[in-house]
Amino acid sequence: MTNILYLVHDLSDPSVYKRIAMLQAGGATVTVAGFNREPVSGVIARCAPITLGRTYNGKFVQRLWSVIREATCLNRHKEMFAAADIIIARNLEMLAIAVRGRNSAAKRQVLVYECLDIHRLLLNRGVVGLMLRWLEGRLATKASVLITSSPAFVSGYFNAISRVRLPLRMVENKVYISERIPRSFTHREPGTPWKIGWFGAIRCKKSLRILTDLVRQSKGNVEVIIRGRPSYDQFDNFHKSVAETLGLQFLGPYKNPEELESIYRSVHFTWAMDMFEEGLNSSWLLPNRLYEGGIYDSVPIAEAHVETGRFMKRLGIGVTISEPKTLALLSFFKELTPEKYKQLEKKSIAVPQETWAYNAADCRELVTYFCSLA
Repeated sequence: MTNILYLVHDLSDPSVYKRIAMLQAGGATVTVAGFNREPVSGVIARCAPITLGRTYNGKFVQRLWSVIREATCLNRHKEMFAAADIIIARNLEMLAIAVRGRNSAAKRQVLVYECLDIHRLLLNRGVVGLMLRWLEGRLATKASVLITSSPAFVSGYFNAISRVRLPLRMVENKVYISERIPRSFTHREPGTPWKIGWFGAIRCKKSLRILTDLVRQSKGNVEVIIRGRPSYDQFDNFHKSVAETLGLQFLGPYKNPEELESIYRSVHFTWAMDMFEEGLNSSWLLPNRLYEGGIYDSVPIAEAHVETGRFMKRLGIGVTISEPKTLALLSFFKELTPEKYKQLEKKSIAVPQETWAYNAADCRELVTYFCSLA
């Protein structure tokens, strides 16, 4: 049995559950350790997490200090590293800890660098960015492979300005499912009010403003359902803004993956936009919600000129909009009819499920690939 140590920057991130479940489905025994942005209780995909401490959104200096602190006292986790055959380090800070911990082990395990977001400081053109890219490149020489989730991360960062020179393995933000999901044309009633679901990591202030304006100006034609984990530091007063807008609802967090089907089937459209870091990470990523909505046939809405929009265009699905966004959305929904929506939904349903989801065979192949790197 292959033992994998998964080091993560945020244990409370729902995508950590997905990756652990995939590795387990691939036949590996998984130990997970890392920092947490929110309190973590119980187990994550049958794993009891090892907590390295609390970190906070937007507090880069505090996160840096936490990494330095842990890196200097990893002897208390020596057995955790020694037991691993493969170490997967998610993001730069965990790569630093992985390299340090791996050096303390008697054997040289396979080290995998997983980078699913490009932090804005890595893209800084000044001294700070230069130093961080140098550090990333230096640490990456100890790894065997780079995992990332979008081709635009490769073209926009790793091939353009990064110092990382590693073999590449693309692992998209697909849903992991153990069995096929039945497809149906009848699970939504097309018609007003048209419902948009904004689910997952809620951090984009511009999205909230656009959706608020859309709901207010549509005069009951559009409703927006928000569910997930808001980054409150990114909003002036998130709950106040939602409460003051009729047709805009925040229904709290949800269980992932248990509630994915119920929340995505309850809306007509998936808000697949992310303008949190426009022109940078947000323009390159293919978000989790794109795949989650896709597997449950919700029609995605995205910007035309970013990677998500280009991905949708290649598949021939969804709604892509240009500037000005609010006016474009108002025009689209004013002209939308049940018949037009059925055609959009039909195109979504026609996309093969493997576009949106990994199965157990995919997971076994991934773990086998990691083992082949030894």
